[in-house]
Amino acid sequence: MSNQIDLSGRVAVITGGAQGIGFAVAQRFAASGAKVVLWDIDEALLAKAKTTIGAAASTARVELTDAQLVAQAAAAVLATQGRIDILVNNAGITGGNGPTWELTPETWRRTVEVNLVAPYLTCHAIVPAMLKQGYGRIVNVASVAGKEGNPNASHYSASKAGLIALTKSLAKETAQKGVIVNAVAPAAARTAIFDQMTQQHIDYMLSKIPMGRFVEPHEIAAAIAWLSSEDCSFTTGSVLDLSGGRATY
Repeated sequence: MSNQIDLSGRVAVITGGAQGIGFAVAQRFAASGAKVVLWDIDEALLAKAKTTIGAAASTARVELTDAQLVAQAAAAVLATQGRIDILVNNAGITGGNGPTWELTPETWRRTVEVNLVAPYLTCHAIVPAMLKQGYGRIVNVASVAGKEGNPNASHYSASKAGLIALTKSLAKETAQKGVIVNAVAPAAARTAIFDQMTQQHIDYMLSKIPMGRFVEPHEIAAAIAWLSSEDCSFTTGSVLDLSGGRATY
C-alpha cells in the first residue's frame, strides 16, 4: 500500500511518460490528485497510457530534442491547464553498449541529445512559467551510471553525469525563487530500455547491486512523488540514490 502524497490541483509534465518509469510516475501522480501531461515519441503507447490512467491524463507526441517543438508543447499545456507545477525529465535512451572507441559518433551524439539536451530544452521552456507563478518542482531522472561511469556505456554515463550537473546548477539559480530542482539516480530497472542493452551488460549491472535485484519502476515513482510535492521544501540540488546499496558516494 502506498503512502499518500498530496499533489491535488497540481499539473505535471512527464517526459517519456508512456511507458516504464515515466508511466509509473504518471500513475502515482494521478493517484495523488495531479493532472498529468505525458510527452512521448510513441503515439500508440501514449494512447494506451491515457486509456489506463483516465481523465487525469492528457498526452502529446513530442520530439524532445527539437527546441521549437518543446516550446510549442509547453505553451499548449500552459494554454489549456493554466500552469505547470511539476516537470519530470524521465525520457532517455541507452544508445546500446560498446567500448568508447567502437561507439559511432552518431550514437554518442543522439544519446547525449536525448538524455541531456532534451532536459535542458524542457527546463528552458517551462522554468519561466514556474518562476512567474513562484512555485515549481523539477525532478531529473539521472542514473548511478552518471556517478560511477559504467564500462561500455560512456555515452549514457556521460549524459547522466551532465544531467546531474544541470540539476545542481539550475537548483542554485532558482533556490530563492520557489522552484526546487532535484535528481534521482536509480540503478537499473527492468523496463523496455533493457531491449537496447546486451545481456552481458545487464548481468554486470545486477552484479553491482547488493540487494541482488533491479529496482521496480513504482519504487522510483514513490521517490519522485515526494520530490515533486510541497513537503520537499528544503531539499534542492540533491541526487537521491535508488541503487539498492550500490552507490558509494
